[in-house]
Amino acid sequence: MRHHGRMHVPRLDTGSPPATQPHRYPRVTSFRARRSTLSGGQQQTWDRLWPELGIQARTDDGTPVVNNLDAWFGRSAPLVLEIGSGTGISTLAMAQAEPHIDVIAVEVYRKGLAQLLSAIDRAGVTNIRLVRGDGVDVLEHMIGHERLTGVRVFFPDPWPKARHHKRRLLQPATVALIADRLRPGGVLHAATDHAGYAEHIAEVGDAEPLLRRVDPDADGSALPISLQRPVTKYEQKALAGPDVAELIWEKRQ
Repeated sequence: MRHHGRMHVPRLDTGSPPATQPHRYPRVTSFRARRSTLSGGQQQTWDRLWPELGIQARTDDGTPVVNNLDAWFGRSAPLVLEIGSGTGISTLAMAQAEPHIDVIAVEVYRKGLAQLLSAIDRAGVTNIRLVRGDGVDVLEHMIGHERLTGVRVFFPDPWPKARHHKRRLLQPATVALIADRLRPGGVLHAATDHAGYAEHIAEVGDAEPLLRRVDPDADGSALPISLQRPVTKYEQKALAGPDVAELIWEKRQ
């Protein structure tokens, strides 16, 4: 599915791990919650399906939500968490290609979740559930130790200004949390077209002792989830296609 340029990000010397924020995770601090952003059809689909397929990461009083995931999906299956699913193009395509895997899509913006919910309804897909809120909340409060088979983080906000780098999602503490939630052999797959953020992600991931870098060009048939990420509309709009870094780690057995 991938056909644009690939950014090469070398493995880095991890003898001196990057500075960490051991007691803090980057978090989404605010977002708009406007009903008017949805079309009439999207609102109808939302009202009909959200109570079954979606939840907030926190209640109205700010309490983190804890959920029985097997009961939510109605089965026990390998579980993939996608943090920042956007409008859900990749989410839907990858879930359709892997019907034996359950997918939790986490997104802040209601409009994107509504678009994904409508696409799920049209396609009749049954293995996706949606969470509105912060991905770290989901990792901390909804996902148990070694529960995940995969984590996908595609095109996270690069926060390009140096003074904003601390807001980037994939910091050492968050990657350590992801590694804890992955089962042995589970996969962390990140993608970015921002060269500076790619280097940052590579450094952080390579410094995490529970993870081992996987070559994105290698045969991925031994991995428990697909690495075939569909090309998004954002990528298609670029004349020559952006250089995208596909950064992949496997949790050590």
